[in-house]
Amino acid sequence: MHIDRISSHQGSHVSYLLRQSYRDQGKVKHRTLANLTPLPMAAIDAIRQVLQGRPVGDLEEAFEVLSSKPHGHVLAVLGTLRQLGLDRVLATRPQRERELVVAMVVRQVIRPSSKLATARSWQSTTMGSLLGVEDADEDDLYAALDWLGQRQMQAEAQLASRHLHNGSLVLYDLTSVVVEGRHCPLARRGYSRDGKKGTLQVEFGILADWEGRPVAVEAFAGNTSDPQTVAAQVEKLQQRFGLEQLVMVGDRGMLTSARIEALKELGGIDWVSALKGVQLRALVEDGELRLGLFDHQNLAEMVSPRFPGERLVVCKNADLAREQARKREELLAATEQELEKVAASVSAGRLKGQDKIGVRVGKVLNRYKVGKHLLVEITDHSFCFSRLLENIAREAALDGIYAIRSSLSPEHSSPQELVRIYKFLARVERAYRTLKSVDLRVRPLRHRLEERVRAHIFLCTLAYYVRWHMERALAPLLFRDESPPVAADPVAPAQRSAAAQEKAQSHQLDDGTPAYDFSGLLDELGTLTRQQIRVGDTTFLKVATPTPLQQRAFTLLGVPITA
Repeated sequence: MHIDRISSHQGSHVSYLLRQSYRDQGKVKHRTLANLTPLPMAAIDAIRQVLQGRPVGDLEEAFEVLSSKPHGHVLAVLGTLRQLGLDRVLATRPQRERELVVAMVVRQVIRPSSKLATARSWQSTTMGSLLGVEDADEDDLYAALDWLGQRQMQAEAQLASRHLHNGSLVLYDLTSVVVEGRHCPLARRGYSRDGKKGTLQVEFGILADWEGRPVAVEAFAGNTSDPQTVAAQVEKLQQRFGLEQLVMVGDRGMLTSARIEALKELGGIDWVSALKGVQLRALVEDGELRLGLFDHQNLAEMVSPRFPGERLVVCKNADLAREQARKREELLAATEQELEKVAASVSAGRLKGQDKIGVRVGKVLNRYKVGKHLLVEITDHSFCFSRLLENIAREAALDGIYAIRSSLSPEHSSPQELVRIYKFLARVERAYRTLKSVDLRVRPLRHRLEERVRAHIFLCTLAYYVRWHMERALAPLLFRDESPPVAADPVAPAQRSAAAQEKAQSHQLDDGTPAYDFSGLLDELGTLTRQQIRVGDTTFLKVATPTPLQQRAFTLLGVPITA
């Protein structure tokens, strides 16, 4: 490295550039590392002496690092958000509320925290200075959250215009999150997807494109049933997003027969869903579906007068069948083990009376939900039980069997394509898993006001939107499968590519460097720091030299490394 002195043609202006010389195919070339012109001549001379290997008097005292803050992870997330135009989706022109919301989204992707902790983090990273919000406190963040709630409808309409069009597949599913406190109007006791019975909760549903990219989200009271939410989503798609034709994909609990009839009346909407277990069993018992079909195949298309105008694609997954049989046997064995304890208490005379015995037995049967497969006989002084083998055999006959129902014509989708379309719902389920994990932490809800609950859920969904795109771009560095294979058999379990399996087993990439999960990679990017340096009377910002991993990550994201 050396310092070049560059003069203008008239000699009126002189620049001092720190440069590095290198050879490229036998030719000597130079790259500029820094412009030293703003520095005092004493500092430039001191740097020149250091480059020449000569001792420098008080350079150490003249050269002062005022601060060094984690920068890379903020730059990566914020740069991706701006590339996606998400800031312009929120507001076309810069304004303080928009920058505060952007800051909260970036923080949510990096490390979710409360509004107070977020406000206190401005000085621990470069985010506050990059967005000009260093002076914001938690009250400013709450005000910005309220502002976001007011702009949710407008922002969702813009996202929908990007990712949905007439004839699009629209994925929809619902989940629930626990609420802390007792004063939120949306908090109700209902069916918990988290297995937390009896707790107050709020439900929310995401509308996503076929790839699982969220475009809209809506919160509901915690005791709302899945089918009751469908009408609001259809109205949103047709009225607010202006979609005259679409294909809605929802699970069997969402798109029930009643909801499907309502969709038929609206017109312009096709659907892909699945039959419930009782509906599938009725087809078998009435002889419309013969289980012998699956002796030599795992997929068959049929029609039924029970479902006029619909196509039914019945599938049998052997792996699923084995898993269901294993689970049923384990639950039966666990239930019988507990019932044996009750029987021992009755035999020993410690438990007497038909009512008391019945209460105890009822608790055991409700624990594992297999009471339908057991026959119990209770008197005041005796208790015995046995398996209902016919019931078990009847249920076992349907192990691994499910049926897709759809209004799509054969010209639009083959039976195999219908199965694949229904399985796209796993992409929304993945969104929920990420949102409810420590990575985005949509739960537990701690807001009291209904509109802030809605805005918080929307904020977390925006964070997932950014993360979704980052994970796709950074896939070569992550355990994520870069090119998931499309299986010829849609009924068979999804398989990872050979490259993804190798990464998972070796924990390494092709070049022998470590593979990362998303959070771990962000931590690595966070070690790229930005220093504020003072030399004499001059202060400037300098980003540390990125590691090869950091440089590759920013290249994949298409985000330049800047101060």
